[in-house]
Amino acid sequence: MSLDAIFPIKNWYFSTQSVLDSLSEDDYAFLISRQEKQKYKKGEVIYKEGVFPSGLFFIHYGKVKKYKADQNDREQILYIINKGELIGYHPILAEERYTDSASALQSCVISFIPKEDFLTVLNRSPLLNKRLLKVLSNELAVFANKISIFGQRTAVERLAIALIILREKFKIDTIENKVIQIDISRNDLAGIAGIATENVIRLLKDFKSEGIISTTGRIIQILDIIKLIQRSNYVG
Repeated sequence: MSLDAIFPIKNWYFSTQSVLDSLSEDDYAFLISRQEKQKYKKGEVIYKEGVFPSGLFFIHYGKVKKYKADQNDREQILYIINKGELIGYHPILAEERYTDSASALQSCVISFIPKEDFLTVLNRSPLLNKRLLKVLSNELAVFANKISIFGQRTAVERLAIALIILREKFKIDTIENKVIQIDISRNDLAGIAGIATENVIRLLKDFKSEGIISTTGRIIQILDIIKLIQRSNYVG
């Protein structure tokens, strides 16, 4: 059974991969292939909030988290970006500073794309403009949904929703018919769900005792997606 049939995942999930699908071979080569690749260690900062951007980033391998930190350095994770996606284009389009920060959720390989190269391709590709506008609209709808729904949800419902979303994010790295493994720290999971780390640890134990998940270190496997959706209070 498709997840779409039992949970509105499209309300919580967006991707920038369709943006790159609109590029011609020449534009893709100009924008991506000729750029040098750089390795980032887990936790290494890619860009910081408040800085003026000089370009954007393409993720060849790994996952990146976008987040905002409060005065006590507690992170609210806005979204996780997969391999094959772009990050950091918003402030370039808006001609503003970064409004959030980004760091490697796991070891990553990333290319930096100069602002001038991105704008050159954007100016000569009407289809790229159209796809980018669609992604931005979808992204806004996802964030609006998260703000409105999370504000009304309990801690257990937030964590269940976060795990459902992460299951889709980590699915991209999983061989077909294999169990999806979510590799994430409890602090990052708390930052996504918007709850305290100690609550995450307690609720994961509850999910484990109910047969919904299994854990090995920081690895989480979803064993019963139906029960997890029920715990998210999204049934029906």
